Amino acid sequence: MVKSTAASLLWALAFVLGGCQNLKPAIVYGIADGQRLWLDADVPDGDGPYPVVILVHGGGWSSGDKRGDIKPILDPLTDAKFTLFSINYRLAPKYRWPVCFEDVQTAIRWAKAHAAEFKGDPNRIAILGYSAGGHLVCYAAVKGGADTQVQAIVGMAPPTDLNMDVDLRGHQLSKALQKLLDHPKQRDEATRQTLYEMSPVNFVRPGLPPFLIIHGDKDKGCPYPETTQFVAKLKENGVPYELITIHGADHNIDKWEQFDPDYKQKMVAWLRTTLAPSPGH
Repeated sequence: MVKSTAASLLWALAFVLGGCQNLKPAIVYGIADGQRLWLDADVPDGDGPYPVVILVHGGGWSSGDKRGDIKPILDPLTDAKFTLFSINYRLAPKYRWPVCFEDVQTAIRWAKAHAAEFKGDPNRIAILGYSAGGHLVCYAAVKGGADTQVQAIVGMAPPTDLNMDVDLRGHQLSKALQKLLDHPKQRDEATRQTLYEMSPVNFVRPGLPPFLIIHGDKDKGCPYPETTQFVAKLKENGVPYELITIHGADHNIDKWEQFDPDYKQKMVAWLRTTLAPSPGH
């Protein structure tokens, strides 16, 4: 608790010194297995209500932080006046699948219930995730019920077919999947079925909200062919989608701007359009 509080104070100080005084750090969005689940809220100036984006970090389901790898997109979203909830979730190997997914669902329910307290519109919520976080938001979209339904999904370099991921790695589980599933690198039939059940591509259906997928075509961490297959499945089912391919980019989000200087602006524009208020509201 002391460590978390100290870290939150440091983040708050850094943002105040940087000119942003609307960061509300270290908010508890749930308690699971006796552990507090934390998020940070970034609240725009003005009256609102503003569209909401829930941010889910990457890190192979076993590392990362709510202000870590997603940091490059925080400022563009804040400047565009989105209410942001950036979440932590329980990590492998201490916590195995599907605990991280359950935490994302808890965060969505919390955001729906509390968005208005942070100038957010609970009827205009997007979930956005990078890498493992991209997997979690896509999975939450295809597997969620009415209580976790959102209006938009942004997957950035998302693993969407975990058996394909294994196939492209010489038919062996990545270290990240080994930690998440508590399983050796050799895939057996039971694990194949588990990976099938974990893969968003297998549960795409008509009626899902719009997706934006952003992915570098030279990505070896989360292979790009997973995305081409996923968007084909979205198209087949009549699900609205947009694909931004960052030509020449690998998995490292910090370098994407070198290959497409405008990808953040494209993402913001898509979110603004997709989360625009309905006529009469």
